Amino acid sequence: MQRILQKKLLIATNNPGKVKELRQLLIGLAGVELVTPGELGLKMRVEESGESFAENAGLKARAYTQATGLVVLADDSGLEVDVIGGAPGLFSARYSMKPGATDADRRAYLLENLAGKPHPWTARFKAVIAISVPGDDIKYAEGVCEGEIITEERGTNGFGYDPIFLIPKLGRTMAELSDEEKNRMSHRGQGVRAAMPTLQEIFGLD
Repeated sequence: MQRILQKKLLIATNNPGKVKELRQLLIGLAGVELVTPGELGLKMRVEESGESFAENAGLKARAYTQATGLVVLADDSGLEVDVIGGAPGLFSARYSMKPGATDADRRAYLLENLAGKPHPWTARFKAVIAISVPGDDIKYAEGVCEGEIITEERGTNGFGYDPIFLIPKLGRTMAELSDEEKNRMSHRGQGVRAAMPTLQEIFGLD
Protein backbone atom coordinates (compact mmCIF):
# COMPACT_ATOMS: atom_id res chain seq x y z
CA MET A 1 0.00 0.00 0.00
CA GLN A 2 1.40 3.37 -0.97
CA ARG A 3 1.95 6.00 1.69
CA ILE A 4 0.55 9.48 1.23
CA LEU A 5 2.69 12.53 1.90
CA GLN A 6 -0.20 15.00 2.05
CA LYS A 7 -1.71 14.56 5.50
CA LYS A 8 -5.29 15.35 4.56
CA LEU A 9 -8.34 13.09 4.76
CA LEU A 10 -11.66 13.94 3.15
CA ILE A 11 -14.71 12.75 5.09
CA ALA A 12 -17.21 12.18 2.31
CA THR A 13 -20.33 13.57 3.98
CA ASN A 14 -21.89 16.88 4.89
CA ASN A 15 -24.33 15.29 7.36
CA PRO A 16 -23.64 17.24 10.60
CA GLY A 17 -24.29 14.23 12.83
CA LYS A 18 -21.93 11.99 10.88
CA VAL A 19 -19.26 14.67 10.64
CA LYS A 20 -19.34 15.17 14.41
CA GLU A 21 -19.05 11.45 15.09
CA LEU A 22 -16.31 10.86 12.54
CA ARG A 23 -14.20 13.77 13.79
CA GLN A 24 -14.39 12.31 17.30
CA LEU A 25 -13.61 8.79 16.11
CA LEU A 26 -10.66 9.87 13.97
CA ILE A 27 -8.99 11.97 16.66
CA GLY A 28 -6.22 9.37 16.83
CA LEU A 29 -4.93 10.38 13.38
CA ALA A 30 -2.43 12.84 14.79
CA GLY A 31 -1.30 15.43 12.28
CA VAL A 32 -3.91 14.50 9.66
CA GLU A 33 -6.25 17.32 8.62
CA LEU A 34 -9.88 16.24 8.36
CA VAL A 35 -11.95 18.09 5.79
CA THR A 36 -15.49 17.81 4.43
CA PRO A 37 -16.81 18.46 0.90
CA GLY A 38 -18.53 21.60 2.16
CA GLU A 39 -15.30 22.98 3.59
CA LEU A 40 -13.64 22.47 0.20
CA GLY A 41 -16.52 24.14 -1.61
CA LEU A 42 -17.18 20.84 -3.35
CA LYS A 43 -20.76 20.34 -4.49
CA MET A 44 -21.36 16.90 -5.93
CA ARG A 45 -23.89 14.17 -5.46
CA VAL A 46 -22.93 10.54 -5.87
CA GLU A 47 -25.74 8.21 -6.88
CA GLU A 48 -25.89 5.36 -4.38
CA SER A 49 -26.74 2.71 -6.97
CA GLY A 50 -24.96 -0.19 -5.29
CA GLU A 51 -26.68 -3.31 -4.00
CA SER A 52 -24.88 -3.34 -0.66
CA PHE A 53 -23.53 -0.93 1.93
CA ALA A 54 -20.01 -1.77 0.73
CA GLU A 55 -20.80 -0.96 -2.89
CA ASN A 56 -22.38 2.37 -1.99
CA ALA A 57 -19.51 3.35 0.32
CA GLY A 58 -17.02 2.41 -2.39
CA LEU A 59 -18.85 4.45 -5.03
CA LYS A 60 -18.75 7.54 -2.82
CA ALA A 61 -15.14 7.09 -1.79
CA ARG A 62 -13.87 6.60 -5.35
CA ALA A 63 -15.91 9.50 -6.76
CA TYR A 64 -14.56 11.94 -4.18
CA THR A 65 -10.99 10.75 -4.68
CA GLN A 66 -11.33 11.25 -8.42
CA ALA A 67 -12.73 14.74 -7.85
CA THR A 68 -10.10 15.89 -5.34
CA GLY A 69 -7.05 13.64 -5.54
CA LEU A 70 -7.31 13.15 -1.77
CA VAL A 71 -7.52 10.11 0.45
CA VAL A 72 -11.22 9.71 1.18
CA LEU A 73 -13.17 8.00 3.93
CA ALA A 74 -16.78 7.29 3.03
CA ASP A 75 -19.33 5.27 4.89
CA ASP A 76 -22.66 3.78 4.03
CA SER A 77 -24.80 2.68 6.89
CA GLY A 78 -28.33 1.78 7.73
CA LEU A 79 -30.83 0.06 9.95
CA GLU A 80 -32.03 -3.49 9.36
CA VAL A 81 -35.21 -4.62 11.14
CA ASP A 82 -35.75 -8.38 11.00
CA VAL A 83 -39.54 -8.56 11.12
CA ILE A 84 -39.86 -6.46 7.94
CA GLY A 85 -37.26 -8.35 5.96
CA GLY A 86 -34.26 -6.20 6.85
CA ALA A 87 -35.86 -2.89 5.82
CA PRO A 88 -35.15 -0.02 5.64
CA GLY A 89 -31.61 -1.28 4.93
CA LEU A 90 -29.93 0.52 2.05
CA PHE A 91 -32.79 3.00 1.96
CA SER A 92 -32.55 4.05 5.62
CA ALA A 93 -31.77 7.69 4.80
CA ARG A 94 -34.59 7.87 2.23
CA TYR A 95 -37.18 5.76 4.04
CA SER A 96 -40.39 7.78 3.91
CA MET A 97 -43.35 8.51 1.71
CA LYS A 98 -42.91 12.27 2.18
CA PRO A 99 -40.75 14.48 -0.04
CA GLY A 100 -38.21 16.34 2.06
CA ALA A 101 -38.79 13.97 4.96
CA THR A 102 -37.04 14.62 8.28
CA ASP A 103 -35.47 12.07 10.63
CA ALA A 104 -38.68 12.25 12.69
CA ASP A 105 -40.75 11.48 9.57
CA ARG A 106 -38.63 8.41 8.84
CA ARG A 107 -38.93 7.15 12.42
CA ALA A 108 -42.71 7.60 12.28
CA TYR A 109 -42.92 5.79 8.94
CA LEU A 110 -40.87 2.88 10.29
CA LEU A 111 -43.14 2.55 13.32
CA GLU A 112 -46.20 2.63 11.04
CA ASN A 113 -44.78 -0.30 9.09
CA LEU A 114 -44.00 -2.20 12.29
CA ALA A 115 -47.47 -1.74 13.80
CA GLY A 116 -49.07 -5.11 14.48
CA LYS A 117 -45.88 -7.07 13.86
CA PRO A 118 -44.78 -9.52 16.59
CA HIS A 119 -42.32 -8.30 19.22
CA PRO A 120 -39.46 -7.94 19.88
CA TRP A 121 -38.51 -5.93 16.83
CA THR A 122 -34.90 -7.08 16.70
CA ALA A 123 -32.69 -4.89 14.56
CA ARG A 124 -29.14 -3.84 13.89
CA PHE A 125 -27.25 -0.83 12.67
CA LYS A 126 -24.61 -1.67 10.06
CA ALA A 127 -21.85 0.55 8.73
CA VAL A 128 -19.26 -0.11 6.06
CA ILE A 129 -16.25 2.19 5.87
CA ALA A 130 -14.54 2.59 2.49
CA ILE A 131 -11.10 4.19 2.19
CA SER A 132 -10.02 5.34 -1.24
CA VAL A 133 -6.43 6.27 -2.09
CA PRO A 134 -5.49 7.76 -5.47
CA GLY A 135 -4.25 4.99 -7.74
CA ASP A 136 -4.92 2.19 -5.28
CA ASP A 137 -7.66 -0.30 -4.44
CA ILE A 138 -10.44 0.63 -2.02
CA LYS A 139 -10.08 -0.80 1.47
CA TYR A 140 -13.13 -1.72 3.56
CA ALA A 141 -14.03 -2.18 7.22
CA GLU A 142 -17.36 -2.95 8.87
CA GLY A 143 -19.17 -2.44 12.15
CA VAL A 144 -22.45 -3.84 13.51
CA CYS A 145 -24.50 -2.87 16.57
CA GLU A 146 -27.35 -5.18 17.63
CA GLY A 147 -30.50 -3.91 19.30
CA GLU A 148 -34.24 -3.60 18.91
CA ILE A 149 -36.79 -0.98 17.90
CA ILE A 150 -39.13 0.52 20.50
CA THR A 151 -42.17 2.74 20.00
CA GLU A 152 -41.24 5.44 22.51
CA GLU A 153 -38.65 8.00 21.46
CA ARG A 154 -36.02 8.40 24.16
CA GLY A 155 -32.97 10.62 24.28
CA THR A 156 -31.74 13.65 22.39
CA ASN A 157 -28.06 12.88 21.74
CA GLY A 158 -28.16 11.42 18.28
CA PHE A 159 -29.80 11.53 14.89
CA GLY A 160 -31.65 9.28 12.46
CA TYR A 161 -33.20 6.27 14.17
CA ASP A 162 -31.16 6.62 17.38
CA PRO A 163 -34.10 7.63 19.64
CA ILE A 164 -36.01 4.39 18.91
CA PHE A 165 -33.03 2.02 18.75
CA LEU A 166 -32.70 0.29 22.12
CA ILE A 167 -29.52 -1.48 23.18
CA PRO A 168 -31.03 -4.15 25.48
CA LYS A 169 -27.91 -4.87 27.54
CA LEU A 170 -27.72 -1.18 28.46
CA GLY A 171 -31.46 -0.54 28.74
CA ARG A 172 -30.95 2.71 26.85
CA THR A 173 -31.47 3.94 23.33
CA MET A 174 -28.60 5.07 21.15
CA ALA A 175 -29.82 8.66 21.67
CA GLU A 176 -29.54 8.30 25.46
CA LEU A 177 -25.82 7.55 25.32
CA SER A 178 -23.07 10.10 25.80
CA ASP A 179 -20.84 10.77 22.81
CA GLU A 180 -18.13 8.61 24.36
CA GLU A 181 -20.53 5.71 25.01
CA LYS A 182 -22.06 5.93 21.55
CA ASN A 183 -18.68 5.98 19.83
CA ARG A 184 -17.70 2.89 21.80
CA MET A 185 -20.91 0.97 21.02
CA SER A 186 -22.02 2.18 17.63
CA HIS A 187 -21.71 0.50 14.26
CA ARG A 188 -19.83 3.53 12.91
CA GLY A 189 -17.45 3.53 15.87
CA GLN A 190 -16.66 -0.14 15.37
CA GLY A 191 -16.18 0.37 11.63
CA VAL A 192 -13.80 3.30 12.05
CA ARG A 193 -11.76 1.45 14.68
CA ALA A 194 -11.46 -1.49 12.29
CA ALA A 195 -10.33 0.93 9.55
CA MET A 196 -7.82 2.78 11.74
CA PRO A 197 -4.81 0.50 11.07
CA THR A 198 -5.29 1.02 7.33
CA LEU A 199 -5.49 4.79 7.76
CA GLN A 200 -2.42 4.84 9.98
CA GLU A 201 -0.48 2.86 7.39
CA ILE A 202 -1.61 5.14 4.55
CA PHE A 203 -0.47 8.28 6.38
CA GLY A 204 2.71 6.69 7.77
CA LEU A 205 1.54 6.76 11.38
CA ASP A 206 2.01 3.07 12.14
